[in-house]
Formats: sequence, C-alpha cells, structure tokens
Amino acid sequence: MKVLVSGGGTGGHIYPALALIRTIKKHDENSEFLYIGTENGLESKIVPNEQIPFKTINISGFRRKLSFENVKTIYRFLSGVKKATNYIKEFKPDVVIGTGGYVCGPVVYAAAKKGIPTIVHEQNSVPGLTNKFLSKYVDNIAISFEDSAKFFPKEKVVLTGNPRAQEVVQASKKEGKSKISCLGLSDKKKTVLVVGGSRGAKPINDAVLQTLNKWSSKEYQCLYVTGEVHFENIQKEIGESGKVENIVCVPYIHDMPLVLKEVDLIVARAGATTLAEITALGLPSILIPSPYVTNNHQEKNARSLVDVGAAKLILEKEMSAEKLMSEIDHILGNEGVWTKMREGALKIGKQDAGDELYHLIVKHLKQT
Repeated sequence: MKVLVSGGGTGGHIYPALALIRTIKKHDENSEFLYIGTENGLESKIVPNEQIPFKTINISGFRRKLSFENVKTIYRFLSGVKKATNYIKEFKPDVVIGTGGYVCGPVVYAAAKKGIPTIVHEQNSVPGLTNKFLSKYVDNIAISFEDSAKFFPKEKVVLTGNPRAQEVVQASKKEGKSKISCLGLSDKKKTVLVVGGSRGAKPINDAVLQTLNKWSSKEYQCLYVTGEVHFENIQKEIGESGKVENIVCVPYIHDMPLVLKEVDLIVARAGATTLAEITALGLPSILIPSPYVTNNHQEKNARSLVDVGAAKLILEKEMSAEKLMSEIDHILGNEGVWTKMREGALKIGKQDAGDELYHLIVKHLKQT
C-alpha cells in the first residue's frame, strides 16, 4: 500500500500523522509513504528524522479580514495544487490522508480531483478552515470529538479518535516507572504533572511559582515541565526560594507517553493531541486552555471533557495559585472525585484510534 500523508504547522497535526504511519507499518510492513509539508514548518524538522520521504510545497493561510495577502494565498494554493499533482503522479499513492494545517489543503484537493481515495483527520472539537474546505471533496472525515461531527457532511463522518492516543496506551508501564525514578520522583507517591506545552505557558508558570512553599506539606508530588525558553529563569527563582520538596522541575520531556502512564493528574493546555492521550489513559485533568488560538478551539476542546466529568476547567484570565492548588487538593485528596473523573475520561477516550483509522483506509481501498 502506498500512502501519501500531509499535515503541518503544529505538532497537533504532525504527531497524529506519524502515529498513523507507524500503525500502518505495523499492519503492512511493505507499505510505502510520502509526506508533503512545508519547508519552514515544524514538520520539516520532525518528519525527516523519522526516515520518511519528505517533499514540500509553499502555502499560507487565509486572513479572516479582507487583505491583499488573501490574493497571494489563492495564488500559492493554485501553485501548491500543481506541485502536489506532480508529486502524486510520481508517487502514485493508493490513498491520500490530510491531518490538518494549511499544507494539506492543496495536497488533498489535488488527490480528490484525480479520483484517489482521500481522508482528512480532524483532531479538534471545532475544525479549522482547511478541513472544512476539504470536507466537500474527500471521501471521509475521521473525527476525534463527537462535537465536531456537526461541522461536516453527516454521511462522510467516522468517529475514530486520534492515532496518537493508541501509542500512549501501548507505552511500557515498566519503562514509565523507570523514567519517573530517573527524574528524581518517588514511585510510591501520587504525582501531578504540570505542563504548558513544548514552549511552556507563562500564566501557568507564574501560578506554579507562587505555590512553591506549599508542596513540602503535601502527600503527593509534582513534575513541573516549564518549557525550554522559561527553564533557566524558573530554576533561578526556585533556587532563591530555598529547598523545595515534592517538586521536580525539568525544561522538556521527550518521551511523554512513558510519563503519562505513571502520573495521577495532569495540569495542561487543551490541545487536541494532549486530550486524546489523557482520555485514552483515563487520566483526570485540570485544563487551562490557551485563549490565543483560532476560534478559541482549546476552550471548546476542554469543555468536551468537562461535560463528561473528566476535567476541571480554569480559564487563563481566572488563573491563580490559590485556585490551582485548591483544584489539585480536591482531586488528589478525594478518591471518589478522582475515580469519577477517570471514568469520565475513559468514557470518551479512544484506545485503538490508529487501528480504526487504518481499517477505514483499507475499507476504501477495497471499494476502489
């Protein structure tokens, strides 16, 4: 099977694509892949490191206000379609899959126009402009949240979940315990993971720094991921606070699936991939959505978990050290509360999302 994949801009589009590729390889070791991204996007650094053939096109997104830049975007889109068509002629894919981001617009559109089976994967509860546009042309839209179904043609929608979640579920628990120990944490205590994304989140960091003097009295511990750009300053502030117990501070965690298997509560933003991972694991969460994203989709993602009792929501404008610590105490200090949140997460989590998406692909190939 020859599979062309496109998606980029953020890790939320790239990591599900890579997880799907790994799942397909597991089912079909003879499968071949081509990934189309942009030269300057995050995918240009991540995908080649995975030893996956990588090609690029030049594309930008539409401005929501009237702008001459939109004329340039239309030109780049048409040029991208032409270039993608050439890549498609060379590679001859059996199926083309878009996982979001502007780059997959011209790629998936070109494939659909050539009659090649096409699928887009939507990670968020509120879809972006690209997937809304492509929904008119593709054969199927695979969704991660039931809430997003209403934005697409009903007959095309399939709830698969996010392929990244399956990788987290399959991560080694033994290696997870080892990772926790290597970070200097006890495997006997409950652990709360605080993370603001790869670059960190200043409002979360500010609140955590104001809780430093409270952790020594807790029966649980904290793994605090600052983000690399904030780490040095935060280490300095922690050092000036004297000895801080029950909290370990690191800039970044490269093997997050291992850590997620061993924590009891996560404090995080509400990106789609993060939520897919934690619901598949049944991990209770305190979510602080980023207000700086398109269509405020992180808050809408978070409310999908809040509605089933899987998460507590703190809006960034309402964030404070007292509120954060109170929520952590309430969840980790009450077994019944923690259990109900775990059950709520598992209720909407998809543990076999990669396999479901693979079977959707195979179904299409059998019909063509």
